[in-house]
Amino acid sequence: MAKGNVLLRKAFVEMQKESPDLGVAFNLLEQSANKGNAEALYAIGTWYLYGTFVKKNPSLAVEYFMSSVEGNHSNAYFDLGICYESGTGVKKNYKKVFDCYLNAALLGNNQAIYEVGRCYYYGIGIPRNERIAGIWLRQAKEKGVID
Repeated sequence: MAKGNVLLRKAFVEMQKESPDLGVAFNLLEQSANKGNAEALYAIGTWYLYGTFVKKNPSLAVEYFMSSVEGNHSNAYFDLGICYESGTGVKKNYKKVFDCYLNAALLGNNQAIYEVGRCYYYGIGIPRNERIAGIWLRQAKEKGVID
């Protein structure tokens, strides 16, 4: 069992209540994140990215995503790729965009499979290659991802 999973589950239970106490949930997420739980680190990152309960802080969100990817969290890789592509909380870096999407795809993120294909098709962070793009895009379509 990953460190901090009990705290993470408690946070999720709190968030699913009809009237959740976001302060309690956030505190539990922080405790879990302090134990190195990648999913908790990712969750806190999304809270800072969107300004849920905390003041919106895209740069801090990116820091949390970076910590989460150390634990191979596919959604953290994916959202970090989006941040690098849009320049949200971090300087745009198309090489890192591709690397993040590729890692997320290899970890099973279906939307990232499409994004890898898109990167190959348009040459985002990788030399343009329509043949390889087609392989990735077909794979995404087989998994139900259209765009």
